[in-house]
Amino acid sequence: MNSSRPYIMRALYEWIVENDLTPYVLVEASMSGVVVPQQFVKDNQIVLNISPDAVVDLNISNEAVVFNGRFGGVATDIFVPISAVVGIYARENGQGMVFDPEETVRSPDDTPPEPAEKRPSLKIVK
Repeated sequence: MNSSRPYIMRALYEWIVENDLTPYVLVEASMSGVVVPQQFVKDNQIVLNISPDAVVDLNISNEAVVFNGRFGGVATDIFVPISAVVGIYARENGQGMVFDPEETVRSPDDTPPEPAEKRPSLKIVK
């Protein structure tokens, strides 16, 4: 089955925005594939404002959260794999959700090779 995380994120994002609140996402910035401005990362995490007023071209897909935002006045493309999203919440009241860490699904190519079985050896005893 697909992860429920992106579906829940999209629903919470819509609910937060419809209530005139500011949606924030908490991201584990040390995870592979995360592209965020590193100067704003603290303790391997970053909080991103994803409100319609703060970002351009927001897309919360089943694979990643992608948008363009301004950091220190500089337009920056952001890419956050869904598995790196720790939570989504409203800035004003903290309403939202924190997600359980997801286990990374390994592809068959990532599977470590199984150790070769040792063949039995015979020894001549005189």
